[in-house]
Amino acid sequence: MTSRDISRPVCMLGLGLIGGSLLRDLSAHGHPAFGYNRSPSGTKSARTEGFDVSSDLTETLQRAEQEKALLVIATPMPAVGAMLAAITEHAPSCGITDVVSVKTEVYELVKQAGLEDRYVGSHPMSGTAESGWKASRTGLFKRAAWVVTFDHANDAPNGPGNDWIALWTDVVRMAKITGAEVIPARVDVHDAAVARVSHLPHLLAEALAIVGDNGGALSLSLAAGSFRDSTRVAASSPSLVRAMCETNSEALLVALDETIALLTDARAHLTETPPNIEELADNGYRSRIRYEARSGQGRQGDSVSPSPISGRPVLRLNPGGPDWVRMLEQAESLGARIEVF
Repeated sequence: MTSRDISRPVCMLGLGLIGGSLLRDLSAHGHPAFGYNRSPSGTKSARTEGFDVSSDLTETLQRAEQEKALLVIATPMPAVGAMLAAITEHAPSCGITDVVSVKTEVYELVKQAGLEDRYVGSHPMSGTAESGWKASRTGLFKRAAWVVTFDHANDAPNGPGNDWIALWTDVVRMAKITGAEVIPARVDVHDAAVARVSHLPHLLAEALAIVGDNGGALSLSLAAGSFRDSTRVAASSPSLVRAMCETNSEALLVALDETIALLTDARAHLTETPPNIEELADNGYRSRIRYEARSGQGRQGDSVSPSPISGRPVLRLNPGGPDWVRMLEQAESLGARIEVF
């Protein structure tokens, strides 16, 4: 085992788009990984492809306990509480992470269960509008941002123990195996950020899809790239959209109010003679250019394509070393990716 390897097997609890893609990546890397899937049909499909999965949760958790595996909760948010209860009963010593798109409420459930010294939150910022095992694929997380939380490093009265630091390091290394770029953030900071760049876009996509559809058959026949791209996530499962947006409502309201103010101002300018949305168009253009530079995307004609080099700054740190938590906070403030050694 090298210093870049995860120190324990990984057990996926849920094999949808994210959990299934993570299982594929770990298996392709040659790291021991197995999983649980509630859907018998999804389990059968995964087994047919040669993956080590089961539709028996108790059996899977008992195996994870025996192998001291890292548990990855990859279920929808409404199922997290029940999953934590099952973990407490059947896998009482396993380290836990999750890939749920909100972090504050998950962390609250973890603390209510008394599992905070065995938990490190995470969230890969990658996905598609599709769901289920059939949607999973190898390479989904390549060059994507993958948030790893570190609240317990500040919350523990005597500082985090060595076991938690080892768990945190394993979660980072798991994300790195997939080709993702790890960005540390505390749960409330994460939720405020994703409200703006993930959850709000879902609301806007739903609204745009409705407005376009209200235009009737001709509008839909004329819809092209801008409508397709801006409404893509409206094809996501409504139950998943509700789970992420309703669970993060406080932060989402801040972003939504800011959006409504911008649109209200644009509407007022459109009533002028002549109409003028110069401020919105110019500011939006500059904001998009900043995003492209940060995400490592470059322009080729009228298209945008990935660059082999991310624009995110990099910080190298030694988990548990001097000032490492301060360095995590610095990385959080910069939106920087981290490398561990």
